[in-house]
Amino acid sequence: MSTRGETAAPEGSCDLLVIGGGVNGVGIARDAVGRGLKVILCESRDLASATSSASSKLIHGGLRYLEQYEFRLVREALAEREVLLGIAPHIVRPLRFVLPHNATLRPAWMIRIGLFLYDHLAKRSRLPGSHGVDLRHGAEGAPLKQELTKGFVYSDCAVDDSRLVVLNAMDAAARGAEILTRTACTAARREGALWHATLTGEDGQSRTIRARALVNAAGPWVTDVLQHVLHSNSQDHLRLVQGSHIVVPRLYDGDHAYILQNPDERIVFVIPYQGAYTLIGTTDVAYDGDPAVAAISPAETTYLCLSVSRYFAKPVRPEDVVWSYSGVRPLYDDAAQNTSPNNPSTVTRDYVFDLSGGIDGTAPLLSVFGGKLTTYRRLAEHALEKLAPLLQAPTKGWTHAAPLPGGDLGGASITAFARDFAGRHPWLPADLASRYVHSYGSLGEMVVGDARSLAELGEHFGAGLYAREVEYLVTHEWARSPDDILSRRTKLLLEADTAMREKLAGWLARYGRSEARAVS
Repeated sequence: MSTRGETAAPEGSCDLLVIGGGVNGVGIARDAVGRGLKVILCESRDLASATSSASSKLIHGGLRYLEQYEFRLVREALAEREVLLGIAPHIVRPLRFVLPHNATLRPAWMIRIGLFLYDHLAKRSRLPGSHGVDLRHGAEGAPLKQELTKGFVYSDCAVDDSRLVVLNAMDAAARGAEILTRTACTAARREGALWHATLTGEDGQSRTIRARALVNAAGPWVTDVLQHVLHSNSQDHLRLVQGSHIVVPRLYDGDHAYILQNPDERIVFVIPYQGAYTLIGTTDVAYDGDPAVAAISPAETTYLCLSVSRYFAKPVRPEDVVWSYSGVRPLYDDAAQNTSPNNPSTVTRDYVFDLSGGIDGTAPLLSVFGGKLTTYRRLAEHALEKLAPLLQAPTKGWTHAAPLPGGDLGGASITAFARDFAGRHPWLPADLASRYVHSYGSLGEMVVGDARSLAELGEHFGAGLYAREVEYLVTHEWARSPDDILSRRTKLLLEADTAMREKLAGWLARYGRSEARAVS
């Protein structure tokens, strides 16, 4: 599988130009090219460089959305858990959540009803259902305060969010799409049935392409693209909401997560992260500014620490935080009566399309407002339901049954596949073999290649990152910088010291940069 751009649309033309390399943009590009359309996607930075890599790393139905009567959204998200477990079993894994009961916040009967709906709103075949649990016994209650004696357990899934984005882009490229990172759409205008768009790379060089349709999937920048690039307006509006997370040293043993209720009716997740850490989030704070520079505030850090300390026997303090990250969610502002301007948590997580042109003979423009990581595939499918008739493309969806790259395990479970992979490469340390499997799935063989020892994997940068893997990421996954590799491709950021980063930067300067230019 190559991503070097040899499938570029001829003569600068395409059926569909997608602006935005987040999960919605790559999902739409993948779906469209699989229906036979010629697709170009441009992203001004790296894939998943904004909201899509700043999530809670979950594929979930959204238990709390039931209180807002978002039944359609929850049903769709619950169904997508099953789909994504099937097409990406290497990066999506089942995760059991423990909900300690606090009678002062929600009565037990309300939680039972909510979990019953959660279990039955959509068909569930891969995940176990919910049940009550006695927190006085067992691992679930061990780290919690003694007065918490009753709880509930239910299922959702964890996901490597940025790898989900990259894998969709890889599949789109393998099917013929042109994926352009570090390339901004700097201008676009309609001329009858075509869009004429200017794409500008980070080197300042520009090219003009013609597209029969354009998708604005710029996430938090969707309104900016409409106003300043497309010189268009929309009646739909965004509310930008910052969500921040903190990471602390591991708080408890076990591979289960917690969902904690707070007096403000929000919930906070406590999730195992990268083995040695615990991920805590998220906040919901109205945001006004450049989404590219969002950063956690001291108030958000304090809020998350207090949320966990209400339930855990050992308090979490701001000084325990080893890393934090923030993302800006582009939520659709539906101006509903139950939406409070002072409570961003009440803003819908559903998505809305604004479609103009097409029917009157002018080139279609589809702008995407809102959405969430879990439902990106259905969002893309719904987008193509609107665009396909205008582009004379097949209207039947296909992505629900097509594995993402590395997700075809030959019928084996991920556990069996991991065991077989380790058996084929007994010289790999167990933790490295596991990381390869859960990052690359069946493509892990491409990373290892013909190596028969650690020395044959090339230069070791630290934390189990070898030159062979970096070369793979540069050649096949659009990686160009240390941050691309450590933050979004491998999640080794927390293990990377200054020396490791400098060594990696030096290698990229000698080899990776020239290879990366060939990618785009």
